[in-house]
Amino acid sequence: MRDRIRDILSRYEPADIEPDASLWPAAVLVLLYQHEERLHIVFQKRTDKVDAHKGQISFPGGGHDEEDPDLVRTALRETHEEIGVHPDDIEVLGRLDQMKTISGFAVTPYVGWLHRYPYEWVFSEHEVAYLLEVPLDHLLDPENYVPDRRQFNGGWATLPSYRFEDDLIWGATARMLQNFLDLYTTLLTV
Repeated sequence: MRDRIRDILSRYEPADIEPDASLWPAAVLVLLYQHEERLHIVFQKRTDKVDAHKGQISFPGGGHDEEDPDLVRTALRETHEEIGVHPDDIEVLGRLDQMKTISGFAVTPYVGWLHRYPYEWVFSEHEVAYLLEVPLDHLLDPENYVPDRRQFNGGWATLPSYRFEDDLIWGATARMLQNFLDLYTTLLTV
């Protein structure tokens, strides 16, 4: 499965947002692993102690630091800091569409493969309340899709969101997830 996902991503042309100096560059990791023949995606519930996106479900990641040579390193560094996954344990498979967030970030999502599972997660007490290890088939089940109607740029928009147990994956994370799911479903039809 890893090789097929890498192949789809290698042929995909991710969309970039217009450069905007007012946005802080950031990167996240859509971290995948296979367990008992099922593909899973790792999300984290953010604590109420963080500056942005308190209590929300997100991918591991964060703002670009000057010492990061590029945004891939940002995603890997932040994943290590937030949930304890060492960069050597991840293979980066490709990139998804950049996204502008209402909180002022220009986010570049990368897709990564966790080389081994189970993994010894180590959470940042300040940033991560707990992890969600969500089977991909759960996210593809229409019963778990929740249309999220929000006011946006003076009008109304219906955005994707996904229910997993007592949590709702919504906002920029859900839009990045939708980008990945759309690509993944093309993989299933090829």
